[in-house]
Amino acid sequence: MAEETAKRLAIIASHGSMDMAYPPFILGTAAAAMDMEVAIFFTFYGLQILKKGKIDKLRVAPIANPAMPIPMPNILGMLPGMTAMATMMMNRSMKKAKVAKLSELLEMSKEMGVRLIGCQMTMDVLGIKKEDLIDGLEIGGAATFLEFASHSAITLTF
Repeated sequence: MAEETAKRLAIIASHGSMDMAYPPFILGTAAAAMDMEVAIFFTFYGLQILKKGKIDKLRVAPIANPAMPIPMPNILGMLPGMTAMATMMMNRSMKKAKVAKLSELLEMSKEMGVRLIGCQMTMDVLGIKKEDLIDGLEIGGAATFLEFASHSAITLTF
């Protein structure tokens, strides 16, 4: 008997930093290219990714990030300009590796039919209005995401 494989990918994006915004879009577009149904649920700080004009301005925080190429003590990461420097380094590395910008991955996701779901409860808690977010989103709660994820989906969280 053949093993059943998931035909859906359900992703939770709960962080709004640049380094945490890439995985949902890279995995989401890869899964869509493999003819999987994909939904990304943006909750809490993950909603920052979807704010109008914000996606290519996301930053990388060097504080408490020991996996950075040049690990630094937290005291150095708190110095003025260190977040900007870490962000610049990440952008340079992505460009050198020919990785698409986040805004390009977002557009590819939309074109490929990836469902982008903004968490209604988080919007209420953080005072975010639908008008603050990009066009083409679906607004829903946990039940909306869970309904999708409950049907043979691989589920990932970032």
